[in-house]
Amino acid sequence: MKNTSTRLVFEYWDALRGERAAPERGEIEPGALRHALADTFVLENEPVGPVFRLAGTRLCALFGQELRGRPFAALWPEVEAQAEMRRLTRTVMDETAGAVAGLAAETLTGAPVYLELLLLPLRYRGRTHARMLGAMSAATTPEWLGLDTLHSMRMISLRMLWPGVGLRQQPQPPKRSQPPKFMVLPGGRA
Repeated sequence: MKNTSTRLVFEYWDALRGERAAPERGEIEPGALRHALADTFVLENEPVGPVFRLAGTRLCALFGQELRGRPFAALWPEVEAQAEMRRLTRTVMDETAGAVAGLAAETLTGAPVYLELLLLPLRYRGRTHARMLGAMSAATTPEWLGLDTLHSMRMISLRMLWPGVGLRQQPQPPKRSQPPKFMVLPGGRA
């Protein structure tokens, strides 16, 4: 994950789930996500597919409208992309696996923007096919935000986050069991 918002949301979700495949929706505290809340959303599974139950202000500004109640797949104007997003959200729910996708988008005026999308399963009253927690953000806040809106998007990369697998930790250098063999002592030439 490259963007701060998606990393914060994933780390919070991962800490909540512990050894489970997904945390309960009731465990999510918005205050704990305050630094990523503007880019965060909750999807509810409906017969038409996942629908926005909540959407952050910056996310709504990217699309120039309130997203609550709107189908998630409707963010993509192309029919093929909508089907791809429906398959992705179904996989997240069926496998209780997270997904991180890179998106290439363009505004109405033609400005390119690259976004990162995070989708994570949530349990709701014990059901795993009920809700998803997500985040969508650009690496930096676009200067056109509020003046222009996204017109088209396509997925350019995808990585699944399977249950029981967290983020890879950076390798640590091996610890020395002995003091170094060469040491510089302070002092000068005599």
